[in-house]
Amino acid sequence: MARFVKISQGEFTSVRKLYESVMSYACHGLFVREGSVLADEIVREVEEGEDLLPTARKILIARGWVEDVTFTDRGARVRGSVESSPGNEAETCHRLRGILSRLMEIATKERSRLSEVECVSTGARECVFAQEET
Repeated sequence: MARFVKISQGEFTSVRKLYESVMSYACHGLFVREGSVLADEIVREVEEGEDLLPTARKILIARGWVEDVTFTDRGARVRGSVESSPGNEAETCHRLRGILSRLMEIATKERSRLSEVECVSTGARECVFAQEET
């Protein structure tokens, strides 16, 4: 059985700022990859026959990643991302972007790369993730 640890929203922010101070914005790609790995673990919790995205939504809420998430054909809308940090100049939900991208990829069986186009960190009402154009 998996063990879980709790990390506060403030701790997430502190860790992000630490990595940015050492690696600048290059760390954002690492956070996205981290999210992709986390999504693979979430998928393992989905029982055979369950719909992936609705079940993943429940898991993301239960684990505290989001207060709610709505998946769309081309992305997702998130309320209450644990990675949001109001007052920033740029989007901050990099791990969540990786999680959502990977979940969409598995659900659609197509390559999926989401961008965060709106973020609570920059003043938006919710975080919005949209499919990048290839």
